[in-house]
Amino acid sequence: MTEQPDLSAGRRQRIVPALSYDDAPAMIEFLCRAFGFEERFRLDMPDGSVGHCSLIIEGEEITLASAYPEGGLGGPGRLPHLHASVMVYVDDVDAHYAHAAAEGAKVLQEPEDQFFGDRTYRAEDPEGGRWWFHQELEQLTAEEVQAAMDAMETPE
Repeated sequence: MTEQPDLSAGRRQRIVPALSYDDAPAMIEFLCRAFGFEERFRLDMPDGSVGHCSLIIEGEEITLASAYPEGGLGGPGRLPHLHASVMVYVDDVDAHYAHAAAEGAKVLQEPEDQFFGDRTYRAEDPEGGRWWFHQELEQLTAEEVQAAMDAMETPE
């Protein structure tokens, strides 16, 4: 774990994903090792669970905690279907993919260029949480993205 930061500094990010996992300590280790997050702060509970953990990647934050069934929070593997995925922008999606795969992430989609100007891959963590990693290759306007989508739907 990294040195505890000064938490009095203001937040820049207004929307922060808050995830819950059945084995939060193992998931913190996995997300740091495989996906490149850094642990910013962790609040360990007396029973060994994680009450709160802040993880940072490229200056952006996610939080996670141990599942708390009494409060309606469970790990993603408990859901009968996919509720959400976390989308993360990285500088080099191919290098990120290679590292994540080597560290045991389950790859759901290999890196590929997308019509909307990004290169992406999808992965799943050990508890079934879905992650979608992006690298911006080209900034497109909404009109350019729509035109690219329309061209895909039009038979030649």
